[in-house]
Amino acid sequence: MKNFYLGGDVSKGYCDFVILDKNKKIVLKNFQLDDTHTGHKQLKEILTDFINNQKGCNIYAAVESTGGYENNWYKMLCDLQSKLSIFTARLNPLGVHHTAKAELRRNKTDKSSAYNVAEYLISYPEVVRYNNERYFESLRRQWKFVKMLKKHKIGLMAQLESLVYVANPDIMAYWKEKMPEWVLILLSKYPTARELSRVRLDSLVKIPYLSREKAEALIKAAKRSVASSIDENMAYLIKSLAAEIKALTNSIKTQSFYMENSCNLPEVELLTSFPGIGKTSAIGLMLEIGTIDRFSSSKALAAFVGVHPVYKESGDGIGGIRMSKQGRKEARWTLFLIARSAIVHNPYIRTIYEEYQKKGKCKMSSIGIIMHKILRIIYGMLKTNTTYDPNIDCNNRTKIQNKEPKNNKNKESRRYQKLDDKAPVSRRQRRKRKEQETSQNGSAIECGIINPVQKKDIIERENIPIY
Repeated sequence: MKNFYLGGDVSKGYCDFVILDKNKKIVLKNFQLDDTHTGHKQLKEILTDFINNQKGCNIYAAVESTGGYENNWYKMLCDLQSKLSIFTARLNPLGVHHTAKAELRRNKTDKSSAYNVAEYLISYPEVVRYNNERYFESLRRQWKFVKMLKKHKIGLMAQLESLVYVANPDIMAYWKEKMPEWVLILLSKYPTARELSRVRLDSLVKIPYLSREKAEALIKAAKRSVASSIDENMAYLIKSLAAEIKALTNSIKTQSFYMENSCNLPEVELLTSFPGIGKTSAIGLMLEIGTIDRFSSSKALAAFVGVHPVYKESGDGIGGIRMSKQGRKEARWTLFLIARSAIVHNPYIRTIYEEYQKKGKCKMSSIGIIMHKILRIIYGMLKTNTTYDPNIDCNNRTKIQNKEPKNNKNKESRRYQKLDDKAPVSRRQRRKRKEQETSQNGSAIECGIINPVQKKDIIERENIPIY
């Protein structure tokens, strides 16, 4: 049975398509359809006629992730799978982009982009997963909505901070990282330093979680404040922003609560058995991972998230080991929050974190190592469908530590020629070769392969006089 490949370049309101054969030759020239009922119906007719004319064939179709514009086309192609021999995939645009760069293609059009998508399916069939994202489709839209609310709240918080800085800067000392709820209530009632300096102490202490000592300090600081903006317009803006932020906070809590209660996925319940992973974090992580069958190993999952270590070794230079950060940004941020929580609430993870701290690792490097460790544990939990058990990872670490070290890669790479002292290498490389030769001679002496040269033998051979 023949295989053909359909590539779609999605734009706002329309999409460009092209069909290639396995030799990357165009079988059906580029055609453009609108994202309407008529356009979807026309695509269905085109694919039906194409399959009938080919007398039985498979069509592997794919569209790039374009922020949601591809969802209608992706859903339509997935629905056709029950009627036609079609397999649908959603691709990461980064992979398609680098593949086109490797082919030295400089011009980019909608037609060429559709060709690149289809070519990617032919060149890398082992990394393409077909129709594997609808499993979590019901939660994805709600997750994006909560994410949008949080982003909007961050923007309003930044604007409020800039206004409070000139209206009542002394109160900013009480929210260094996270703004307490009592600060929002205070700003909604007494937004400027002038209004706060005139309020009675008994009225101020009625605000929840505001102690009498803090209230006295706030009034005292407001009376001698250096605030430059005390007009009514500034007060109105601060009150409006505080009310909007409070409403957004309540909306985020409501949406998150509904999302957690409506989620009944077994993978999410499995991840929450890990101390440090809440239900919201588990949902966010699974929305990024999808199905665990997509990944052949924990290394593949670490590369997908971008927490695997990378280094560069070329010639004389060796680059420092660091985190890749070339994967899913949202998954990496969720994993960072999980790692910080696990260091506090998970004794096993806290022990590993403290071990690396004692070795001299800085705080962020240690957290990066913990992120990689947690991701490998998560991979094992999802792959074997078992709840969290720290003893499993302890046994795996013991096996690795007791495992015999592998052969020296440098020795293996030089199996056809020994190190030559006369080779025109750099001074650094010559020094490395001498160190390597010394270490090899030392190992040979310890193993009894050669006898160490005695000082007496050297004296007799060189005829050195003895004083």
